Order: sequence, then C-alpha cells, then structure tokens
Amino acid sequence: MANVQESLHAISEEVDGFVGAALVDFDGGLTLGTIGGGDLDMDIAGAGNLEVVRAKNRVMKQLGLDDQIEDILITLGQQYHLIRPLHSHGSVFLYLALHRDLGNLGLARHKLRTIEDALEF
Repeated sequence: MANVQESLHAISEEVDGFVGAALVDFDGGLTLGTIGGGDLDMDIAGAGNLEVVRAKNRVMKQLGLDDQIEDILITLGQQYHLIRPLHSHGSVFLYLALHRDLGNLGLARHKLRTIEDALEF
C-alpha cells in the first residue's frame, strides 16, 4: 500500500513523458496531492478537470447509461491529459498530463490502474 505522495511519485518516475499528476477529490473539489507540472499548474488543472468529470457523469445520467467512467482522454497538440476516476476510492480521480511525443498512452493507463490498486489514504 502507498500513500498519496508515494503514489504520485511512482507515476512521475515510471511514466514516460510525465509532465504532472494530481489526485483530486470529486465531491469537495480539493486537490489531495500534486507532483510536477512545470508551467502547468497542477492544482488548477486538477480542479478544472473536475468539471469535465462532472459533465460526463451528468450526460451519462441523462442518457440513462448504467455504467462508470474508466478514464477520459483529452488529446492536445503537445500533450495527453488522462483522467481516471478511482472506483476503489469513491469520489477521487487521478489526473495525469503527458508529453504527447514522449509518452506511451497504453502504458500510462496501465500504470494508473496499478497505482489505484496500491493507493491508501
């Protein structure tokens, strides 16, 4: 089991193309932890993407979909932004930004699943 900072550190060390990551509480809108980011403010990015998750959940409800979000991918010109709600931890999601040319999206998704399994807070 790993705590929040250990988990975020593991993402930063093990995900090629890593830019930054955040763990965000969906209900309260609080950022529980961040790492990296450089020019990308991870607190703002995490809180802002909270609205993306809320919007998708609203649409799923309106459509009558009885399902859960596994992850949400936002593809930018130079970056991938990956949002993964943690089903094992209720209203929390991991947010990861990757350099598009340096990252491997499949491996990043796999790493986020692994982090979720080990995360304890």
